[in-house]
Amino acid sequence: MPANIAGWFAHRDWTPHAHQLEMLRAARRGEHTLLIAPTGGGKTLAGFLPSLIDLSERPREGLHTLYISPLKALAVDIARNLEQPVAELRLPIRVETRTGDTPEAKRRRQRAHPPQILMTTVESLALLLSYPEAATLFGTLRTIIVDELHALAGSKRGDLLSLHLARLASLAPNAR
Repeated sequence: MPANIAGWFAHRDWTPHAHQLEMLRAARRGEHTLLIAPTGGGKTLAGFLPSLIDLSERPREGLHTLYISPLKALAVDIARNLEQPVAELRLPIRVETRTGDTPEAKRRRQRAHPPQILMTTVESLALLLSYPEAATLFGTLRTIIVDELHALAGSKRGDLLSLHLARLASLAPNAR
């Protein structure tokens, strides 16, 4: 773990959980992973740690990490929670949401100048994938995080998510 991230953990009197460290190792190996951990076990941070580290070591423009939530309220909460470590670590990372509640002006700006980390829903992702500039928007994508997968599995929304993930695989073949 890089010194700035380890220092951030230490400053908060936290010790990384084993599953958070394993997520970092899996990301370095380029592996796709499924994380199951109890509520309050640091799953969200485990999912985003590889992205925070990658973006802190190699700052870049364009969409790096896409977080997909079954609920827009959860997407907003996760974005708010992620902004704290980004600010405390002074990382040059924009974290934004894209849901049905996102104002049109912000939607246009996100399509032209996407944040490095975008939180969205299955339905909003469908719209993003339908745009002519989808290949450009998702071409820089490195990480896809699907949260609360059990809430989508076995439903029409889960089927739609599966189609979206297949489309993302063609637009961003190096994403994990």
